[in-house]
Amino acid sequence: MSEVTGVALGVVTGMVLGAIFFGGLWWTVINGTKALRPARWFIFSMLLRTGIVVTGFYLLLGVPGAGLAMMLAGLAGFGLARLSATRLLSAPVQTVESGDVKGEGSCQGGKPSHAP
Repeated sequence: MSEVTGVALGVVTGMVLGAIFFGGLWWTVINGTKALRPARWFIFSMLLRTGIVVTGFYLLLGVPGAGLAMMLAGLAGFGLARLSATRLLSAPVQTVESGDVKGEGSCQGGKPSHAP
């Protein structure tokens, strides 16, 4: 396998692993907040996503030839997936009507209510 092919494979693999990790995180936040026991959702999701990503990087490091270069390229691809996820996946926006806000716990006179 040539050096360029190995690096390209590493970047693509990192992006796929990043898409799995951050897509799973987005899915968990959307569905876990509606769940009856959200802690179980978040803990199980974290363990599953982390396990998949660590296994993927372990397998990527074990590829014969340019293992370390592929690993670094995979980390770069994972970072690119993170940047893409933060730009493309948005959290659901909840708007608050101005009449719904009571002012409790808010700033009064430009200072937080707990400030001396």
